Amino acid sequence: MSPKPREIFIQGVTSDGRQFRPSDWAERLAGVMACFQPPGVKVGLGSHIRYSPYCVPRVINGVKCVIVNEALRDVEPKALDFVLSFARDNDLQVVDACLLPDEGYGSAR
Repeated sequence: MSPKPREIFIQGVTSDGRQFRPSDWAERLAGVMACFQPPGVKVGLGSHIRYSPYCVPRVINGVKCVIVNEALRDVEPKALDFVLSFARDNDLQVVDACLLPDEGYGSAR
């Protein structure tokens, strides 16, 4: 059994604590990556806008983030390099973490 791919959180905060602009940066970055889908998933004309499961925008504790699944490397290595370069070039904070499912964690928040 292979280990679960890790998740990389790109946070919308620079290394000196400033909020990254523009305010829709996470949706834009995830939108660029929307074409990278798991094998067998077709994205065609007329499809509703949706994000790749490998690169999704989220707000966590009030901070805009893009959660990047390392499995993106298996689909297109240059795509993973692109998002990590985006974070580095814009001095964004990057954290390796794991997003927990919502089920069963109700009262602990």
